[in-house]
Amino acid sequence: MNSDKLDETDRGILHLLQEDARNYSAADIAEEVGVTANTVRNRISRLQERGVIDGYVPLLNYEQAGYQLTVIMCCTAPIPKRRTLAQRAGTIDGVTQVREVMTGHQNVQVIAVASESEKITEIANRLHELGLKVESEELVKNEYVQPFGNFDKNTVEE
Repeated sequence: MNSDKLDETDRGILHLLQEDARNYSAADIAEEVGVTANTVRNRISRLQERGVIDGYVPLLNYEQAGYQLTVIMCCTAPIPKRRTLAQRAGTIDGVTQVREVMTGHQNVQVIAVASESEKITEIANRLHELGLKVESEELVKNEYVQPFGNFDKNTVEE
């Protein structure tokens, strides 16, 4: 296995882990990708050591958990402070994800969930207190996540 590139086996393993890591055993993955279970375990270990697999987290349905509102807040941070402010934004209660974006304007995206609009306003105020300028707030209707390896399948079933 080349240490820099993912081969077909790695991509297959990653795809299946993202599709349903909880219910796929090494033997199940091995059968799907055409290798032994021991090879799958070794590949997963190497992918973890390389930092390709950075952890395992459950996909949450926030609406079912009582958080009906998901909002993307596009913020602007001074470039020298972008990383620090993005990391601090991630500590705010209700913030589920933060992205640093390589632009000068709207260079931090904050995704937050809440049960009511007042909580979203509180999160926006906390971001402002940190030094982030909230440029826009977008209410998310639905989100669709694609497992790794489905990039080439650009067909949509109707």
